[in-house]
Amino acid sequence: MDRATLRQLLATAPLLADGGMGTSLIAAGAPVGSCLERLNVEEPEHVERIHRGFVDAGSGIVLTNTFGANRFRLAEHGLSERVTELNRAGVGRARAAGARLVAGSVGPLGVRLAPYGRVRPEDALSAYAEQVAALADAGVDLLMIETQSDLREIERAVAAARSEADGIAIVVTATFTRDDRTPLGQTPAQVATRLVELDVDAFGTNCGEGPAQVLRVVRAMRASAGTTPLVARPNAGGPEPVGGRFVYPATPSYFAEHVEAFLDEGVALIGGCCGTGPAHTSAMAAELRERERRPGRTIVASVGDDDRTPVATSSAALPTQLGSRLTRGEFVIAVELEPPRSFDVGTLIASAETLAAAGADVIDVADSPMAKMRMSAWAACRLIQERVGIETVLHFPTRGRNLLRLQGDLLGAAALGIRNLFVCVGDPVTIGEYPQGSNNVDVTATGLLSLVTEGFNEGRDRAGSSIGEPTSFFAGAAVAPNAVDLEHECRLLRRKVDAGARFVLTQPVYDVAPIRRLRATYEGMTGGELDVPMLAGVLPLVTARHATFLHNEVPGIVIPEEARARLERAGDDAWREGASMAQELIEALRAEDVAGAYVVPQLGRVDLAAELVERAVSGSGSPAPTTR
Repeated sequence: MDRATLRQLLATAPLLADGGMGTSLIAAGAPVGSCLERLNVEEPEHVERIHRGFVDAGSGIVLTNTFGANRFRLAEHGLSERVTELNRAGVGRARAAGARLVAGSVGPLGVRLAPYGRVRPEDALSAYAEQVAALADAGVDLLMIETQSDLREIERAVAAARSEADGIAIVVTATFTRDDRTPLGQTPAQVATRLVELDVDAFGTNCGEGPAQVLRVVRAMRASAGTTPLVARPNAGGPEPVGGRFVYPATPSYFAEHVEAFLDEGVALIGGCCGTGPAHTSAMAAELRERERRPGRTIVASVGDDDRTPVATSSAALPTQLGSRLTRGEFVIAVELEPPRSFDVGTLIASAETLAAAGADVIDVADSPMAKMRMSAWAACRLIQERVGIETVLHFPTRGRNLLRLQGDLLGAAALGIRNLFVCVGDPVTIGEYPQGSNNVDVTATGLLSLVTEGFNEGRDRAGSSIGEPTSFFAGAAVAPNAVDLEHECRLLRRKVDAGARFVLTQPVYDVAPIRRLRATYEGMTGGELDVPMLAGVLPLVTARHATFLHNEVPGIVIPEEARARLERAGDDAWREGASMAQELIEALRAEDVAGAYVVPQLGRVDLAAELVERAVSGSGSPAPTTR
């Protein structure tokens, strides 16, 4: 394939590469430390089977099993004279597996160039030329110079490609350590700048610590990339040594979570590296197909794949009060409070006392709503529980938290006795008081759900290390019944449920029709009922202008025309009419067998919210049925 053809392909649609060939062979029984390239000749069916698994999973590009097939690496196994044979056989195995495009894998030489090592630059050039010539003669479609750590070695590899395979497309990927530098200290920007100068056809990063790090590196490269397409092929997380082998923790669903984010950063060639198998490829392929069906979609990437089963939280601790009420089918009233903008918590505690006295079952504490500076939500939760004696739900956004911070905050919440979590993305900082702040995250909401339910509640952190006693979080998630693309919203909801969500909170609704549509769409897509309790958002309206603003300017909120007309007719008594409408809605939700109401006081009117709660509780009657 010539350079123009590859560029045209990458400009047309993202291409999906395969996963970790070496780790797949080892997982299938190849000895650690053996010459994997030797299998191209001695066990060709074995190699073809691995390739075919990736092809069947949706890979458009398959890398040959030739990563270490250069004279220096082969010399370690006494095979330095078989460079041409093993490379040609590697191409043949990929072709026989039905690969649409075959990329000749050219890994680092495994030796250091002078002055850091003893290999002269001209010897490195000769070694690369020998391998590239064999791959080109065997008919590869492009060359993938991968997992490089030294710009000077990259320069020799590219020069060899240009001399031995003139005109063939060249893709280069570097690898970076945990500090986002190459092992020789070069930054992503430095690597990108040099690769633009070398005029390669695509470049990026592979291997490394996993999708989150690779996303950071790609972002750092993007500013210097110009029009050159970018490549992202992460490992399945940072490797952990177990029993003499490396175990990679990132699941296929976690990989799928990052696809949209990679593409939004300009990545045109995406795939996996060490630890990724056909399941990872399949998950990424599904996300690419979904994007293709909805061109122009801009969402936060989600995590999950449909064959996962929910993981129950640890039974070491008793259920939370919220969990127990929902399990019993009681109609739950939750009310949201915002933490104060100072360390004075007098108003917060008084508000919580008022709501508790009115009959609220639980207080939800938002985390910096509208991206405005406020006291930490978990501190507010602790104070409410300690001084008021009512259980709380901690809003736990991923916004602005890296993986290290997320896990530390989870441990802190558990230590403070805060066990109900509402996992969400959070309002972007661009709309708040610090628009220059960072929105960067390592996991999205669904990824965090998995981290909580499959990790912390089982006594492990993301790396698989023990955290001691398992946590017992009761985690919930968000859903938008008025989403424009309701099928997509239901797919996300299914993934959240599969990731361990035990309840869901909706955006504010103003009639039951959106709830019915959500349930019908979900059941039609999954073939089963939505079997997690739903607390529907109830935000009382106070003026006709307030309603008009919410309806027209807040995504996901739809206020029926009749509701807006009622407020107009009410005039100065619109706030009373809004309270009556909210009360009517709660009763309608109860009749619809919704699990509860999630009341959001408007304009700080906790008194109006308390009145609404009191009326809802007094009219509750018997517990709601449990057939949700």
